[in-house]
Amino acid sequence: MIQVSIPLFPADDGGLLIPADHVTALLRQLAEDWLHATETGEMPADEETVSELADVLTELADQIDVECIGCASE
Repeated sequence: MIQVSIPLFPADDGGLLIPADHVTALLRQLAEDWLHATETGEMPADEETVSELADVLTELADQIDVECIGCASE
């Protein structure tokens, strides 16, 4: 099981914000852990399905990075 400490920041509307770099790192680490667990047999799952899901998480992390770069450039 992954244990992660993520800083939370209160928003003006009462919600909580998480730094984008922590979110993207978490998504990428989760994808990597799924692939590793499948390859080593720790997680009995279809390797192709896990690979596709890991790709989706990685693409989502990439998309978040691009959006953040776009916001920072404005």
